Amino acid sequence: MTLRAPPHAPTTYEMLIQAVVDYAIFMLDPEGHVMSWNPGAERLKGYTAQEIIGAHFSRFYLPEDRASGLPRRALETAVREGRFAAEGWRCRKDGGRFWAMVVIDPILQEGQLVGFAKITRDMTEQHAAQLAALENERSFRLLVEGVTDYAIYMLSPEGCVTSWNAGAERIKGYGAAEVIGKHFSRFYLPEDVGAGLPWRALDTARREGRYEAEGWRRRKDGTRFWAGVVIDAIRENGRLLGFAKITRDLTERREAQLQLEQSREQLFQAQKMESLGQLTGGLAHDFNNLLTGIMGSLELLEVQVARGQVHNLQRFVAAARGAASRAAALTHRLLAFARRQTLDPKPTDPNRLIGDMADLVQRTVGPEIALCSRLAPDLWPTLCDPSQLENAILNLCINARDAMPDGGRLTLETSNTSLHASHAGEHDMQPGEYVVIRVADSGTGMSPEVLQRAFDPFFTTKPLGQGTGLGLSMIYGFARQSGGQVRIASEPGAGTQVCIYLPRYRGGVAEEEMKPSRRPAAPHAQGSMRVLVVDDEPTVRMLAGEVLKELGHVVIEAGDAASGLEALQSGPAIDLLVTDVGLPGGMNGRQLADAARQLLPELRVLFITGYAENATLSADRLEPGMHLLVKPFAMDVLADRITEILAGR
Repeated sequence: MTLRAPPHAPTTYEMLIQAVVDYAIFMLDPEGHVMSWNPGAERLKGYTAQEIIGAHFSRFYLPEDRASGLPRRALETAVREGRFAAEGWRCRKDGGRFWAMVVIDPILQEGQLVGFAKITRDMTEQHAAQLAALENERSFRLLVEGVTDYAIYMLSPEGCVTSWNAGAERIKGYGAAEVIGKHFSRFYLPEDVGAGLPWRALDTARREGRYEAEGWRRRKDGTRFWAGVVIDAIRENGRLLGFAKITRDLTERREAQLQLEQSREQLFQAQKMESLGQLTGGLAHDFNNLLTGIMGSLELLEVQVARGQVHNLQRFVAAARGAASRAAALTHRLLAFARRQTLDPKPTDPNRLIGDMADLVQRTVGPEIALCSRLAPDLWPTLCDPSQLENAILNLCINARDAMPDGGRLTLETSNTSLHASHAGEHDMQPGEYVVIRVADSGTGMSPEVLQRAFDPFFTTKPLGQGTGLGLSMIYGFARQSGGQVRIASEPGAGTQVCIYLPRYRGGVAEEEMKPSRRPAAPHAQGSMRVLVVDDEPTVRMLAGEVLKELGHVVIEAGDAASGLEALQSGPAIDLLVTDVGLPGGMNGRQLADAARQLLPELRVLFITGYAENATLSADRLEPGMHLLVKPFAMDVLADRITEILAGR
C-alpha cells in the first residue's frame, strides 16, 4: 500500500531538505515504509521518489542483514532509546554496496509514534581510509614487534613501559610481562639513577622533543652494554601522550673505537719516537761540534799556559766563548720548540716593534730586496715576550732573504682578526681575538713535502752547515707558548707567507716596555751582604760564588732546597737568595723562596733558570722583590743584576 502525505504547500524546512544532495533524508511510517524522498536519497541510493515511496526501507539492507532482522531491530532501538545510530554496509538500486552512517529518530505526536526520520550518509571513502590506517598501524606494529636489533618500546608520560618489542627482550633480557607498567629507570646503572639521569632524559625529550645520548645500560642479568638511546616525545594536539624509546646495543662498535684509538696512540708513540730520534741525532751532531770547539780551545789554552806562552791566549778564549754562545742559542731554540723556555711577557705593540727594527731588517736582507710594511693603524696590543717576537720576525726575514737569492719583495704586515669556534678549530686555536703578524716573500716557495715538515726540528733545506733547522720550530714553540699559533702558506715559485697569531691584550702599552735593550752596568752596592746560592750544579755555584766574592759579599752555598732552608734557619739573616728553579729533593726553587719568605718576609730573591718547570716565571707572576735571570748568562750580567737587586732597584 502506498502512503501519500496530504497535499499542502511545502514549508521552508521541507524545501531545505529537498535541496540537500550529500545526505539521504527521508521519512518512514511506523512500520518502516518510505513516506518521503529527497534528492540526496535519490543520488545516494539510486531510486527515484516514484520508485521507492511506499516500499519498505529494509530493501536498502544486505540480504544477510535482512535475514537477521537488523532493520526491525533498528526501528525498535529508535523507539526504545530515542535514536538508532550505526555504520554498516547498505545496498544501492544497481546492487552496489556503500558504507553508510545511519541515524533513525522516532517522530511522536501527543505521545504516539507517527513515523521515523532517517538520515544516511555515504562514508565509503572515509571507511576505506580508516581501514588503510588500521592496516598500516597493524603492519607497523608487526614490523616493530619483529625487529630484534633495536629495543623499541613506548613509555607513559611518567616513564612507565607500555609496549615491548622482541628487540627489547633480546637486548635487555626482560620479557614483556616483566616490564610493562614498570619504570624504565631500571635499565640504568645505579649511579645514573642516583644522579637522576633517567628523569633528566625525559625532561629533555619533553622540553626539546628529543633526547639522544650514549652510555652504559644494564641488562636483567646485571651485565652492562654500551647503548645508543633516542627518546622522542609523542604529542597530539599539544598534549603529551608519552614517549617512543629506541635503544641499540653499540658495545661492539665502542670496543672497535677503543681499539682504533689505541692503535692511533701506538702510531703516535712510534712517530714520537721517530721524531725524538731525529731530534737527538741532530742535537748530538750540533753539540758535538760545539763541544769540540769549547774543549779544544780550553785544552790548547791549558797547554799554552803550562808553557808560559800567555801572549796569544785571546784567540782560544774567543773560540771557546763563541762555541759556548752558539750552544746557548741552540739550547734556547730547543726550549722554544718544546715550549719550555722562560718567557717574560709584556704588553707589546707589534707595529712599534716592527717599526723599530725596520733598519735592522733592511740591513739584514740587503739592498736587492725591497722591504714593504703594511701595518694596521688600529692594531690591538698583545701580551708576549717582545724580545722573542723580535727574534721570530728577524728569523722569518732571514728565511725570506735566503729564498730570494736574486732579490725580490719582502712584506711585513699586521692586522686584527676574530676567530669563531669553527674557524678557530681549523687553526687548532681557542676562539677569540688575535693580532696577526704576517711575513711574506716573493721567493722560491716550498713544495708540499717541504711544507709538511717545515716545523720539524733540525729539518732544513739549506746546505750542510748553513742552518740548524730549528728556526721555524722555535717560532712555532714561542707562538704556542704565548697562547697563539703559526701558519704557513707556500707554493713552488709563488713565494711563502708565515702568519703569527698572538692573543689580543685588553690593556695599554707603556713606552718603556717596548725597549728591551741591555741595561747599563749598575754601580756596586756599598757594604758586604750575605747571599745564599742554591743550585744542584757545582760549577754554577762556584761561578756565582766567585762573582759575589768579587763584589765583596759573603757567600753561602747549598746543593738542594733542604740544605738551603737549613742555612736560612741557622746563622745570621740572609740578604739575598739566588736559587735555581729546578732543584732535586722534592722542593723546587719557587717553593724554597716561598718558605724562605715565611722566615724573612723582606728577603730579596733572584731565580736563575733555563726553563720554568710547571709554570712560567715572569715579571707579572713574581711577587715584589723577586727577580728572574735566564740561563745561560754572562758573569758580568749576573754581577750587574745582583748589584741592582741589593741596591734596591
